[in-house]
Amino acid sequence: MAPDVDVLVVGAGPVGLTTAIALRRGDVRVRIVDRAPGTNREPRADVLFSRAGEALAALGVGEVIRANAYEMRTAKFYSSGRLLGTSTVGRLSTAYPRAMTIEQNEIERLLGEHLNALGAAVEWRTAVTDIHPDPDRVTVSLRLPDGTTETVTAAWVVGCDGPRSTVRERLGIAYEGRPRRNMQVVQGNVVPTWPLSDAPGHGYFFLAPYRSVIAFPTPSGGYRIFCVRDDPDPSQTQQPTLDEFRGLVADAAGIPDLQLTLTEPVWLTRARFADRVAARLRDGRVLLAGDAAHSWAPIGGHGMNIGILGAHNLAWKLIAVHRGEAADALLDTYDVEQRRLAHDVIRDMKRNVMEMLLPALAHRARAAVLRLGLPSERFQLRSEQMMSDLGRHHRHSRLSWQRSRHGGLRAGDRLPDVRVTVDASALTPALPGGAGVGQPVRAHELLGYDRWSVLLRASSADDAKLAELRDACAAASVPMRVLPVSPTDRDGRLLAHPEDFAVVRPDGHVGLVARLDRTDLLRDYIATFLRGSPQPR
Repeated sequence: MAPDVDVLVVGAGPVGLTTAIALRRGDVRVRIVDRAPGTNREPRADVLFSRAGEALAALGVGEVIRANAYEMRTAKFYSSGRLLGTSTVGRLSTAYPRAMTIEQNEIERLLGEHLNALGAAVEWRTAVTDIHPDPDRVTVSLRLPDGTTETVTAAWVVGCDGPRSTVRERLGIAYEGRPRRNMQVVQGNVVPTWPLSDAPGHGYFFLAPYRSVIAFPTPSGGYRIFCVRDDPDPSQTQQPTLDEFRGLVADAAGIPDLQLTLTEPVWLTRARFADRVAARLRDGRVLLAGDAAHSWAPIGGHGMNIGILGAHNLAWKLIAVHRGEAADALLDTYDVEQRRLAHDVIRDMKRNVMEMLLPALAHRARAAVLRLGLPSERFQLRSEQMMSDLGRHHRHSRLSWQRSRHGGLRAGDRLPDVRVTVDASALTPALPGGAGVGQPVRAHELLGYDRWSVLLRASSADDAKLAELRDACAAASVPMRVLPVSPTDRDGRLLAHPEDFAVVRPDGHVGLVARLDRTDLLRDYIATFLRGSPQPR
C-alpha cells in the first residue's frame, strides 16, 4: 500500500515553508503541520543575506520577499559614542547584492501564501506525538486541533520543528554542543528618538566594552535593535523592561537622552543561547532541517539563513531519491554538507569582531582597526563577502569531485553569478525565453532547480565535444543541460577554466570540475549519483 503522502514536513517556520515550496515545485505530494495556532506574530529573525536571497529566488519567491523588505545600503560604526566611519554595500556579483531586512513573521506570511498557490496549506494546531520509521515509510501519530489522534504514513518526514524538536527527540538523536557562557542577547522593536538620521536600509553599529548594539530600520516601522552584552547575573531570566533596554542602548551609543517607544506587536526579549548541532541529520527516511538540525547564538544573524540554505540543499536531493532518479547516497550528502556548514558558521561567528564582547583594551584595538579599515574599499568588500554566505562551500562533500588542476572554480563552490552570453547555435534544447542568447545574463539565470547543468566555455565548445558531453548526460535519470557560455566581463575568470567543464547541481553548487577531454569522468559521476530506477509515483 502506498504511503498517504510523499513527504510530511513538521514545522511551518521559514525553513519548513521553504522545504515544502521546493518539494511542491518538484510535484511531490506534501503535507505540512505545525503545533502552533497560526503564523506567529513575533518578529524574531529579521535579515536575509545574499545567498539565502539567491536560494529563495531559485524557488520563485526571491522577488516577493525583496518587494516587502528593506535592502541594506549603509551602516555607520561608532565606538563609545564616536563615529569611526561608514560602510556601504552592494558590490557583490549576484542578483541579491544587499542583505534584506524583513522580519520572520512577514517572511512566513509571504512563504505561506506562495505555498498555498502551489496547492498546499499549513495544518495549524496539529502536533506530532510519535514517529516510527520503517524501511519503506514512516508512521507518524498526529494530535489534531480537536484533540483527536490521526495516524499518517509518509514516504519521508522532514523535521523542521525547532530546537526542541519532537521529531529529533523521538528518534533519540543527540543535540550536541554547549551553552554560550557570559553572553545574553537583549533585543526589541522600537521607534527611537535620537539625533541620528533615519532612512530605510541605513543602520548603525554601536560598539563599547562588553557591548555590541546593532540598529536597522524594519519595513513594519521603527528599528530592530539587537544588543549583545555580557551576563553578570545568569539568574536574571525575566524579560527586560523598556527602561533597561533604553539604558543599554544609550550607554553603548553615547546618547544619554535617547528615548525608545515600543512598536506593535511588542517584541522585547532577553535570551541566552547554546551552540548545538544534531549528531546526525538523517535517520533512514527522516531528515532534520533548520533549528531542529542546528542552532547557535544569533551573532551575525545567520541562523534562519543557514536553515533556508539547508532546505534548498535538501529538497532537490529528496525529490530525486524519492523518484528513484538518483542513488540513495545522494541524500546522505545532505547530512554531511549541512552539518559541516553549521559547524563552520558557529566557528566563524565566534570570531565575528563586530559582535564580540571585548574588554576595554581589546575594544579600543577593535576601534582602531575599524577606523583604519572602513575607508578601504577592499576592507568593506571582504566584510560584505563574509556576511553574504556566498563563499560557503561543500568542497569536502562526497558529491564534490575536483578532477582538474587548473586554477579558479572548485568542486563544491557556489557557481559565481557572473554575466555571460549563451552560444545559441550550440544550445539544445533552447532555454525558455531565449535567456542569455545575444545579450548578457547572470549565470544563475541559466540554471534551474529542476535540473543539472554542464557549463563550458563557448570558445572550447566544438561540435564533437558538445556531442560527447550530451551523450554522457543522456545516461542520467535526471534532466541535464549542456550550456556553452562566454563571459562578458573580467569576472568571467571565476568560471571554469577554458580547458575544463563544470557540472552544476540544482542548488547552484558545483559537483564536478574536469578537463574537457575527460568526459569519462562525467559518465562515472552520473553512474555514481544520478542513475536509478524510477519509482511509481
